[in-house]
Amino acid sequence: MTVQVAIPTVTRVGWIDTGVMGLSMCHHILAAGYRVTLYSRTKPKAQSLFDLGATWAESPRVVAAASDVVFTMVGFPQDVRTVYFGATGILAGAQSGTVLVDMTTTDPVLSCEIAEGATSRGLSAIDAPVSGGDVGARKATLSIMVGGDRDAVQAVMPLFDLMGSKIVHQGGSGTGQQAKLCNQIVIAGTMVGVCESLLFGYKAGLDLNRMLESIRGGAAACWTLDNLAPRILQRNFDPGFFVEHFVKDMGLALEESKRRGFVLPGLTLVHQLYRKVMVLGHGRSGTHALMLALEDLSQIHIDALPL
Repeated sequence: MTVQVAIPTVTRVGWIDTGVMGLSMCHHILAAGYRVTLYSRTKPKAQSLFDLGATWAESPRVVAAASDVVFTMVGFPQDVRTVYFGATGILAGAQSGTVLVDMTTTDPVLSCEIAEGATSRGLSAIDAPVSGGDVGARKATLSIMVGGDRDAVQAVMPLFDLMGSKIVHQGGSGTGQQAKLCNQIVIAGTMVGVCESLLFGYKAGLDLNRMLESIRGGAAACWTLDNLAPRILQRNFDPGFFVEHFVKDMGLALEESKRRGFVLPGLTLVHQLYRKVMVLGHGRSGTHALMLALEDLSQIHIDALPL
């Protein structure tokens, strides 16, 4: 099936849902001159996109009917299933030749189901979850992990280039999701290491800003130290990525590992710690709120520090 390469002012783009990251990502597409039809469960939060010229649609089905490429970035696998397979969903409205791009982190098996449903209707489906949080979304420096038909991927590459600085085609349907779960496993281990180092440094009486200055320049250097450790020290736990979504992602990785017959003991431990964060009422905080659970377990509270 021939798929047309995306071109500003010509290609009609659909966007479904605008959360912490999706709002900025869709903004970049509008700013590049693409016509965008938008559906969001929280319409007022998308007002800045309407101000830029986006057109409102009443359902994902209406978005799909008006678009050549449809992007989705919702919360949980059940949301993805409803958006694609529901009575007012994308597959009910998309016309032959449309490319469907799910950027939600979801179950790889579900991504394959969507691809099969799309193919049977003369459509193309791509799974393209992202990493980089709110900062990467705003700066258009996201890492995008892509699974699906190569021709369809190449057709939407101009759109991916507007949102990310690292776009890698992993392989067939579902492989983008598998790569994203690998990403989340690394983040989980890194996050607990960063938080525990701050606790250790605090109890050792170190100047935490000086400590961070040192370890950022060595083998411990990482995105989490640069971007989230300062937020922890400022006691700013606003979300770049929600705890509840990260708990979902870790659960997906654990389910996938179970399905394939192996264990991930490190991820299992961090998953349990994050469930503690949820119990403490911080499911809608950023992932660095793991610090709050570790402080609670050790009966330590680090006061906000000037940077």
